[in-house]
Amino acid sequence: MDGDGFTRCGRGHTHWGRFGAAGLLLFSQDHVLLQQRAWWCNGGGTWCLFGGGRHAGEDAVAAALRETTEESSLDVSLVRLHGRIEDDHGGWSYTTMVGSAPDRPPVRGVSNETKAARWVPVTEVDTLRLFAPFGAAWPTLRSMLTRVVLIVDAANVMGSRPDGWWRDRLGAARRLRDGLAALGPVPLGPFDEAYPEPVLVVEGAARPLESAGGVRVVAAPGSGDDEIVRQVGKDDAHYVVVTADRELRRRCEEAGAQVVGPRWLLDRLG
Repeated sequence: MDGDGFTRCGRGHTHWGRFGAAGLLLFSQDHVLLQQRAWWCNGGGTWCLFGGGRHAGEDAVAAALRETTEESSLDVSLVRLHGRIEDDHGGWSYTTMVGSAPDRPPVRGVSNETKAARWVPVTEVDTLRLFAPFGAAWPTLRSMLTRVVLIVDAANVMGSRPDGWWRDRLGAARRLRDGLAALGPVPLGPFDEAYPEPVLVVEGAARPLESAGGVRVVAAPGSGDDEIVRQVGKDDAHYVVVTADRELRRRCEEAGAQVVGPRWLLDRLG
């Protein structure tokens, strides 16, 4: 393949992948999916992520999923991506795509580069003989086994831009929902870029709005602020709340959420 081959980075190290490399850190039920490298590979017998060199012009998402498909039986359509972390060495980089899959689907190795594939409990990864670069990165990567949930205070965000929301609150909420559905990767949480799961909390005249386009719409039965606080911390995801309300900010931060203002979001919605 056009990306195969060794190259030297700006730090003077030699790496595989002429155009950089990417891998998939997949977690499910407190386990991570690891590959044991074949005996003839560099670091033969050690454990690491499924991954490899990128092709010319290939983005990190495509490379990580392609390499995983080439080396394992995993159905990558089951993968939900949550974020990316880039280790830039200057002229060469390794990008780790973090994702999850439901119910630990059975996986086996399918290439001559793979001796075995295994779902390993997160607490036992350190007990394995790890491929040196993965072993060095694991303490940091372990802290990134999470999802990013973006909870949007619809009333507050709509009220921050003069687009006629006061005449048609339901229509304004629909435009906001559709904008969230098209939201691309954003710098959030522990990741260089996150693929957040958007939750739009609506109240009042916007309550009839339905979920669509991957955006979960929650109709607050009473106070929108109270419902947002209830949504924060439902599991161990990284929660980010979009609001300019100072009291709501305080309550969300006390609940462990990160808070950003409406302008942060609106700038990314165009």
